[in-house]
Amino acid sequence: MILSALFIAVIAIGGLALSYLIEDEEPLMWRIAVGIIAGSGLFGLAMFLIAYVAGLSPVTIVAAMIVSMLPALIFRKKEYKNKLKHDWNKAKGKMQGFGLSRFLAFTYYAGFFLLFWAYFGHSVYQTAEGLFTGGSQNLGDMPFHLGVIYSFTEGNNFPPENPSWAGAKFTYPFVADLVSAAAVKLGFSISAAINALNIAWAFSLLVVIERFVFRLTDSRIAARIAPALLIFSGGLGFLWFLQDVSESGKGLTDILWQLPRDYTIGDKFRWGNSMVVLFITQRSLLLGMPLTVIVLQQLWKYFTAAREEKPAETKLLDPALLPAFIVGLVAGLLPLIHLHSLVVLFVVTGFLFFVRLDQWRTWIAFGIGVSVVAVPILIWSLTGSATDSTKFFGWHFGWDKRNDDVVSFWLKNTGLTIPLILAAIGYVIFRLTRKPDEDAKKNAADERPRLRQLLLFYIPFAVLFIISNVFKLAPWEWDNIKILIYWLVGSLPLMAYLMSEIWENGVPGKAVATVILVGLCAAGALDVWRTASGQVKIRVFETDGVRIADQIKAKTEPRALFLNAPTYNSAVALSGRRSLMRYSGHLSSHGINHFERENEVRQIYQGGGTADILLRKHNIEYVMVGPEERELRPNEDFFKKFPVIAESGQYRVYKVN
Repeated sequence: MILSALFIAVIAIGGLALSYLIEDEEPLMWRIAVGIIAGSGLFGLAMFLIAYVAGLSPVTIVAAMIVSMLPALIFRKKEYKNKLKHDWNKAKGKMQGFGLSRFLAFTYYAGFFLLFWAYFGHSVYQTAEGLFTGGSQNLGDMPFHLGVIYSFTEGNNFPPENPSWAGAKFTYPFVADLVSAAAVKLGFSISAAINALNIAWAFSLLVVIERFVFRLTDSRIAARIAPALLIFSGGLGFLWFLQDVSESGKGLTDILWQLPRDYTIGDKFRWGNSMVVLFITQRSLLLGMPLTVIVLQQLWKYFTAAREEKPAETKLLDPALLPAFIVGLVAGLLPLIHLHSLVVLFVVTGFLFFVRLDQWRTWIAFGIGVSVVAVPILIWSLTGSATDSTKFFGWHFGWDKRNDDVVSFWLKNTGLTIPLILAAIGYVIFRLTRKPDEDAKKNAADERPRLRQLLLFYIPFAVLFIISNVFKLAPWEWDNIKILIYWLVGSLPLMAYLMSEIWENGVPGKAVATVILVGLCAAGALDVWRTASGQVKIRVFETDGVRIADQIKAKTEPRALFLNAPTYNSAVALSGRRSLMRYSGHLSSHGINHFERENEVRQIYQGGGTADILLRKHNIEYVMVGPEERELRPNEDFFKKFPVIAESGQYRVYKVN
């Protein structure tokens, strides 16, 4: 774990330096979180560009580290060196002495860190029985990410080709997996390379969410509440849990250690807890969301900036615009990290631009920064891709409500969330309509401008919620959650603000706020606990599958092309070799029309003359026949004419070319 921490610290240096170029007054913990996130993005981009030319090796990884650390050259200037020293001394000062507030703060962060450690430690792990995951929704996603990582480390997949769809450019945002691939190439185990980064990114998300909400609400209570609302998000599933407790005849403790199912996702629920359905499964979002929140905090800063009494000079080359430009450069990394996050920023920035036209120079500087990085990446991605972009848009009312009516669906899936948002909006409007001197609690300072800005800032997130309930924004409508989750993020300041206001109203207020918090987090906490406590044990690859992958790596060329069953857990994924086709579910969700090729895969396994023709057509070099392929009822006699180059248990690999 020490080596993992050292690896993360090295790639965080450049991002830490960038934090001083975009913000003057932020605590060191926030800067470290920004360093981990922005540094991961910078390192990933540098490694992509260098490995694109020279391949992935320890030398190119070190070169990418050096490039990603270049922003640290700013510390050669006394100004920035003094700022870093000041932040370090201030952080040390907070650690000295003892008091209740410091103890509670330490417990807060330590508790979440231990939670992330326990939870993400089950992302992927290996035993004598094979490769496992502890995520109930990670069965298909884990082998996908393993296939991507190994395609870089074992298949030398540069320029990146889709490892699941041979012959097409790999346009899936892969930086999160590329950073893990670097760790594997340096000697880390696959579990350490994935789990350590997941923990670091999750903790960074906690820190930046807390700071984001504090900046918007000016309430430390609200800031501390907000991360829990995201991490333990859920709906009314705890009512089904209470029913299970009643019907089981077991004690509460017993059933908590043997939870029978998830309570935020399944046949009754579709929203899903963020940790269970997103952060452990979609590693791109786990890196992309904190980066997006960092940018959103800066957009709030520009949005709420004081209006100048005199019009600013219409010049773009103003040093004061440099922070906005740098924030744009960071945001421009998102096409390689998480494209849906960039779409969210586009909507939010577009709205803020028209609300604060007087800040047009700042918005343009930000937009130029985004374009400098994002536009070349998007142009590269759109050429040679197998994705059919027309499949990403269409009319689809009610998101994934199925047979439910839309109102009951959202109430069941998100519980108190929407009522609390509406109550918060009503409360803010109520405060805005009161005269300042009638507010006995805050009569010394009129906070109406901040509250008005808070409401306006929320509008684009509400629009995203509406759009996601009217249109599908991905081939699989459930993937709208990649946008919907940002509706929740944008709602956190309002929700947490109202809860903090309730909390400050004496003992009754604290009791009510606690009940609301429990109601919002109970179902999600149950699902998170189920994984963190190790109750979910899903074997994705059996031992023979791991062994055959090792043989493939030893006996075939890195760029060899394989035929395997179109399933999520083909052992070929562990070898890093290319597949003619893998899991149709993933291909469909990426907008790839797989039906013709899938039919050809089945024809090849049936054997005969057609199989020979198709093998030559696709230049297939090796054919896997294992437990997954036998579900296709292959004609194994047909393949006996080819030499077996690898074998383990029920797995055989035939050299056909």
